[in-house]
Amino acid sequence: MPISPAADGLAPEPRDWATIPGPVEDLRLVVCDMDGTLLDDAGQPPAELPQLVERMQRAGVVFVPASGRQYATLEHMFGGVADSFIAENGSIVVHHGEVIATRTLPRDVVTAAVRKIREVGAHTDLGVVACGVKTGWTERNDAPFLAGARMFYRKLEVVEDLTAVDDEIMKFAMYDFGDARATVAHFEEFDRGGQQVVVSGPNWIDLMNRGVDKGVGLAALQADLGITPAQTAVFGDYLNDLALYPLAEWSFAMANGHPDVAAVANFIAPANTDNGVARVLDRILP
Repeated sequence: MPISPAADGLAPEPRDWATIPGPVEDLRLVVCDMDGTLLDDAGQPPAELPQLVERMQRAGVVFVPASGRQYATLEHMFGGVADSFIAENGSIVVHHGEVIATRTLPRDVVTAAVRKIREVGAHTDLGVVACGVKTGWTERNDAPFLAGARMFYRKLEVVEDLTAVDDEIMKFAMYDFGDARATVAHFEEFDRGGQQVVVSGPNWIDLMNRGVDKGVGLAALQADLGITPAQTAVFGDYLNDLALYPLAEWSFAMANGHPDVAAVANFIAPANTDNGVARVLDRILP
């Protein structure tokens, strides 16, 4: 028999996923982080994913990859499997191919950021992608940078002047070939304004509007679809997934994840290297 949180009573401490006896009652939305969560350490999704998505579709459940990656990149990765996405860490939300929410930077901030990036880049090996609603944009055209950037930004155009592109910019993703933690201090002026500057990896720095995260994207999608936290499941492993958890009663932290994620999740899922998401979905889907 399907269960619900109301009937089962979620414990204050995260429980092992195996304590869920069967399908979740009235599940309508499954939101899943990519790296360290759905994808294995080789960057591959579970082989069972197409079959699991078919089950979701039959049951009226929407499957949503959520990532810092570009929308076009996610669409390419999951073409034919998913058509709803939370991309650019919540800066853009797409459902059935339609953009339902974006969070873009003011034009004056875009101009100031480009000037600062050029200034820092004069003495640091720094490349940047201006993440637009239409595509990604960069002024840097050397092969090492473009090869790395295109792993995350499938749609990427090289231009002479980022301040002149005809697009709305959601985020600047800066790649430092040295140490991003040392370089981020150069952008503190934006952190003191209405933006946030975060180190999102050993070499990556993101500059975006303050308050933009995957949770903002999920909230927009839930509002658009009329879906509640009780009807939502989320899977994540790292700090940029934390904002998802207050918006889902069926919340799973990966066993390989950050302890802060486990602290806010209701359940612990097997590790990404142990087919964790697929195993849990097989249990909770009708």
